[in-house]
Amino acid sequence: MKIVRRDPRGEGDRLPADLHPVLRRVLRARGITGPGELELALGGLLPPDRLAGVEQAAELLHQVMEQGGHILILGDYDCDGATSTALALLALQACGAPRVSYLVPNRFEYGYGLTPEIVELAARRRPDLIVTVDNGIASLEGVARANRLGMQVLVTDHHLPGDGLPAARVIVNPNQPGDRFPSKHLAGVGVIFYVMAALRQRLRELGWFTRQGLEPPNLANWLDLVALGTVADLVPLDHNNRILVEQGLRRIRQGRCRPGILALLELAGRVRQRVVATDLGFAVGPRLNAAGRLEDMGQGIECLLCERPEEAHRLARGLDELNRTRREIEREMQEQAMAFLDRLDLVRSEGLPAGLCLYRAEWHQGVIGILASRIRERYHRPVIAFAGAGDGLLKGSARSLPGLHIKDLLERIAHRHEGLLEGFGGHAMAAGVSLREARLETFRRAFEVETAALLDADSLAGHWLSDGQLEAPDIDLELARQLRYAAPWGQGFPEPLFDGVFELRQQRVVGGNHLKLRLGLPGDGRVIDAIAFNQAERPLAERMHLVYRLDLNEYRGLERPQLIVEAIQSTA
Repeated sequence: MKIVRRDPRGEGDRLPADLHPVLRRVLRARGITGPGELELALGGLLPPDRLAGVEQAAELLHQVMEQGGHILILGDYDCDGATSTALALLALQACGAPRVSYLVPNRFEYGYGLTPEIVELAARRRPDLIVTVDNGIASLEGVARANRLGMQVLVTDHHLPGDGLPAARVIVNPNQPGDRFPSKHLAGVGVIFYVMAALRQRLRELGWFTRQGLEPPNLANWLDLVALGTVADLVPLDHNNRILVEQGLRRIRQGRCRPGILALLELAGRVRQRVVATDLGFAVGPRLNAAGRLEDMGQGIECLLCERPEEAHRLARGLDELNRTRREIEREMQEQAMAFLDRLDLVRSEGLPAGLCLYRAEWHQGVIGILASRIRERYHRPVIAFAGAGDGLLKGSARSLPGLHIKDLLERIAHRHEGLLEGFGGHAMAAGVSLREARLETFRRAFEVETAALLDADSLAGHWLSDGQLEAPDIDLELARQLRYAAPWGQGFPEPLFDGVFELRQQRVVGGNHLKLRLGLPGDGRVIDAIAFNQAERPLAERMHLVYRLDLNEYRGLERPQLIVEAIQSTA
């Protein structure tokens, strides 16, 4: 177990005096040195007019609304896409759009984004304007088809563009060429939130709301959706995103949020008043995503749109059941993948390759992304997992390591092996790719060669980034509370991890595969509660070096500090 301790970047800072010294150290290690960077009020958000194309998008939407036109929202089948779709629909309806509906393609029939096939399906509804949310920047052929059929297209997306841009009427994407919006990490739901903010402002200026007899909507009412989509999509939590997430979390804790989100939190056993970003990422997001992975994201979107708590609970229960099924499918696929990799490690004298490319004909196309994530975590290598998509086509989902831009790597392979890939797209850390089954071995070799060229032994070794050691007096309720609610922790702004040596006082297995521990610090008589999830089979020693998080455990109304153990190494 390799541990690297974070550098707190100097001693000087202008942080509030009432911050715990440990929290001050944690924040400095994340580049936070002044109180302004901790201010998460809505007034600190970047203004919409700094986002390229947003004012043109607002004017286009207004024109269609004035003409009584039909606006069709074209979403994506993950949590970011579902929240984006729900927000766009709710905001447009609240703004008085006379005709608005949504369509989310089934991933198994139509693939990702505004494909020509989904445009044909959309055309049956006769929309005047298609608004893509969380997709569209790579849909050159789909936009061209929509144009030929007389439908305008507004693309709102956050994914990285390819060599060319679609011929849409307007494009809003902070990552398109020439866009100077300071936050390049907006999720899809963040982009459409900004578009709706610009639309509301435009409609106010034109007197639309007065003429329609409407009150201008308060966009903050949908920040719960923005927070959920932003956290679930694993975009980096820069200052702008932290504001969006924190404001959404505050509304959820107050119960001022969508009934569907409350129902999903309740089913996951989360207490609404104590919800934090990780609850959205690990409890709500997977249940929504299960619909898009196994069936159709429409069920997830309807859960988010639902106004009646009873109906929201019914839909949430269905999503929870789908998530249970997804976990069982994932468990079987993971066992198969690890058995293959264990055999591969034994037969290859040089060990596992730098990049892992996996495929089994029976794997579920909707679960390969999670599988790739799990295998990456276990073997600390970039992973692409493939599943069959019919007619000899394979669909792959890639997950990368920090420092290796996976979309750039795929582009590198595509340029060096012309015609090898049918298509690809994505982010620095995650991407999708399609190719013919007959070309899989060629791709596997290219992937292994390119990853080996870009990653050294240290990159593949894996390590834990620690915020240092906690002394006995620091493991208390005050620090646990400050750490839990100090900021929305997440991608690019990681939750604090600590490390240190502990003595084992007591252990037992709970929940089938979790270790409930009672620990002590050497030379200190106090007993500390801890839990190690999914580590029941791990042998323990009397003295252990642990990597852990300091959290709160609430039981029967009482709060106590508790360590969440991430890694264990014997010191005997």
